[in-house]
Amino acid sequence: MATLTLVQAIHDALRTAMRADARVVVLGEDVGRLGGVFRATLGLHEEFGPERVIDTPLAEGGIVGAAIGMALYGLRPVPEIQFADFIYPAFDQIVNELAKLRYRSGGEYPCPVVIRAPYGGGVKGGHYHSQSPEALFIHTAGLKVVVPSTPYDAKGLLLSALRQEDPVLFLEPKRLYRAAKGEVPEGDYTVPLESAAVRREGTDVTVVAWGAMVPEALEAAESAAHAGISCEVVDLRTLWPVDITTLEASARKTGRVVVVHEAARTCGFGAEVAALLQERCFVHLAAPVKRVTGWDTPFPYALEQQYLPLAPRILAGVDETFRFVA
Repeated sequence: MATLTLVQAIHDALRTAMRADARVVVLGEDVGRLGGVFRATLGLHEEFGPERVIDTPLAEGGIVGAAIGMALYGLRPVPEIQFADFIYPAFDQIVNELAKLRYRSGGEYPCPVVIRAPYGGGVKGGHYHSQSPEALFIHTAGLKVVVPSTPYDAKGLLLSALRQEDPVLFLEPKRLYRAAKGEVPEGDYTVPLESAAVRREGTDVTVVAWGAMVPEALEAAESAAHAGISCEVVDLRTLWPVDITTLEASARKTGRVVVVHEAARTCGFGAEVAALLQERCFVHLAAPVKRVTGWDTPFPYALEQQYLPLAPRILAGVDETFRFVA
């Protein structure tokens, strides 16, 4: 096994898929000769040529619209949106076309487009390069939303996404692109979609996180252990369809749940997770489900570290939940 960063694992997944299946094509802004702004597609243009690694204009609606047409004609397109913050010009194409084609054709025309987009804060990107828009797309029926937190998962989940028939929004936590390192098998393998991972076993408090908040949750869990609080950390990996079975089992075991995400608090996906768990586990919960999130403001540049729900804030939420008495 090779030790890869998360962005290297994504690159390896794309190369593996393109070598195995001539229908897989990559398109987006600067993905060709430049290799993408984060170099996730570096070298693919040289290996597979301009017909399969396509530099596009700065037009996200056009990128996704072209990908939809490619998919309907039998290709497996992987459009890259350079930053998730730039996805909004393509919102109509994603929500009103891509997500609905399989439904409105009675299953006759699936549209297997995998949209890759770096997302989230932690790189001093300010409010135009740090947003976390996952909840907008989870709310859209017909889309799957995937967020890896490790190199192993990044490659395996991306390969899984490319082998099924539904459109997928594959959000990549850019804060972890080079910070997350791990062993990644060479060649082909998959990680099942719709399957969460328990990153740390515990008995007192369940901490649910995804993307760049997973290592923060693990750090908080380690600190909590020194205070005598045993945390179980669940990495969702696929946000929707969510692995409610794993979530429910953990919540029933610990009786206390903290949900962490860097998107704004109001109407964030944490609210849906809290609702699902309280519908299914109400009598097993010893405390209200706690959310530790970003703030309801535009993402700040100067106060980035105060905005992000980092380990100290997660630890405070864990402590509050653990000590709650009805």
